[in-house]
Amino acid sequence: MVEALTPGLYIVAGPIGNLSDLSPRAADILCRADVVAVEDSRVSARLLRYAGSDRPMVAYHDHSDEAKRTWLVDRMGSEAIALLSDAGTPLISDPGYKLVRDAREAGRLITTIPGPCAAIAALTLSALPTDRFLFMGFLPAKAKARLDTLAEVAGVKATLVFYESGPRLAASLSDMALGLGDRDAAVCREISKSFEEVKTGPLTELAAAYGEHPPKGEIVVVVGPPGEAAKASAEDADAALCEALTRLSVGKAASEVAKKTGLDRRTLYARALEIKGP
Repeated sequence: MVEALTPGLYIVAGPIGNLSDLSPRAADILCRADVVAVEDSRVSARLLRYAGSDRPMVAYHDHSDEAKRTWLVDRMGSEAIALLSDAGTPLISDPGYKLVRDAREAGRLITTIPGPCAAIAALTLSALPTDRFLFMGFLPAKAKARLDTLAEVAGVKATLVFYESGPRLAASLSDMALGLGDRDAAVCREISKSFEEVKTGPLTELAAAYGEHPPKGEIVVVVGPPGEAAKASAEDADAALCEALTRLSVGKAASEVAKKTGLDRRTLYARALEIKGP
């Protein structure tokens, strides 16, 4: 006799491509849950067959309303509900967080069955720094909104990770080069599938390449962090000090320019005294 699962919510990470990446624990949960909440039953049915699960599915996706969440949370009081996304780890660029939030507020058991995530997999393939990274999800579809979003993170000293679609890829890469600078990047496509592809290079080169040959499949773009800004020249420092001295004391002017330029405050203070004169 199969042991029943404790009632609650089970967040199950599924494969991002290769079905054999489904973990044994995830397969076990999918076989023993009372019901599986899925984004698209046509997609998840294939995975459940692979796992040997005959458990019933219910739809839970972007358009699910509060009533559906309440219904699922109520069932968690006496049943085990498995949450499964179309690919990878639920809640990463999908609507699952609201269900988890409501389940936590209701005091339900919540546990996660970790596994594949396209963003993390792409980072490992990119050969770009992974000590600090920021997941950005999908950029806006319209160019103005896209550039505004990129401007918000242009100064962040971390590798950036984006999800993108094939038809929009070239335009997004061009806007990334415009909004972030021509940084090193990697385009990772169809990760873990038969036609897995990783192309690396400056953003402008990648934009040109994919502009000529728009790709298909699931895509992750990884963009390296900004380089170190060039230090201000002596002429730049003098100009900044002269402007600051028109409205500030020598000490405050030196502090302001040091903060803006990264130059040594004591050196700037001595130079400010020379500029100001007796």
